[in-house]
Amino acid sequence: MSQDSWFAVDITVPFEAVAAAEAVFDLLEADGVETDLLRKKTGDLVKVTGIFPARPDADSVNEATAEIFAIYEQPAPAEIVFREVFPEDWLAEWKRHWKPTEIGRFVVAPPWVSVEDADKAVIRIEPKMAFGTGTHETTRLCLKVIDEDGVRGAGFLDVGTGTGILSIAVAKIADETCQIFGFDTDVDSITAARENAEQNGVAGRVEFAVGELKKDASKYGTVCANVTLDVILPLLDTLIERTGERLILSGILKTQESEISAALAERGHSSPRVLTDGEWIAVVIDL
Repeated sequence: MSQDSWFAVDITVPFEAVAAAEAVFDLLEADGVETDLLRKKTGDLVKVTGIFPARPDADSVNEATAEIFAIYEQPAPAEIVFREVFPEDWLAEWKRHWKPTEIGRFVVAPPWVSVEDADKAVIRIEPKMAFGTGTHETTRLCLKVIDEDGVRGAGFLDVGTGTGILSIAVAKIADETCQIFGFDTDVDSITAARENAEQNGVAGRVEFAVGELKKDASKYGTVCANVTLDVILPLLDTLIERTGERLILSGILKTQESEISAALAERGHSSPRVLTDGEWIAVVIDL
């Protein structure tokens, strides 16, 4: 997406409430999120910024903030600031604050940072105005499962691929016979995913497409849906049907665990494995 200016919303919170502020922007579907954690520690104030292509409605921001901060049992932030930003300023901030994130054998890093450990599978992501870095808790949870268990069965299906990080991760570690397919309903996400795959040298290993999960889609050994619970639930039957061996569901808040567990139990999967990172969970079932 190309435009001259964007709009930012800054939520300044205590260090302990960073996850709540980031979750607000997830709920508001911000196009990018930046958290200034540079040299910050417990007790410090941290600025969390959400980026939007148009100025968001203040009432919607305030309502989302109140809802999420109540879920996280955190006091409401003292100040929420709205401002206009420009691409060059945003990218300069990314370069100043973004550091590599390590998840098992994976390292998610910007192109300008050197990673010396030759045993790591490095996923290079170029920050852009419309996308985050893929280091949110929900993505980390999925990477953790992929790191520890690899890909079960024939192929990997990435539902709601976003910038393609999970598909790229699989391409980095899976053998050449593994078919990898990622799709998203957002055209710009797929454009970014293809660019990221090219940058990581795996463009020939991964197929990306714009679209939704169809009931007659191909079956894959491992299926991962890192979206949100309101997207997962209507698709749950199809997700299970399209999974050969392992289904990974993420983008789910801890407070929603009983809801997803009940939905799975109704379908005969009463003992899923649940992984937690902050206020988020991933649910894994083996078929």
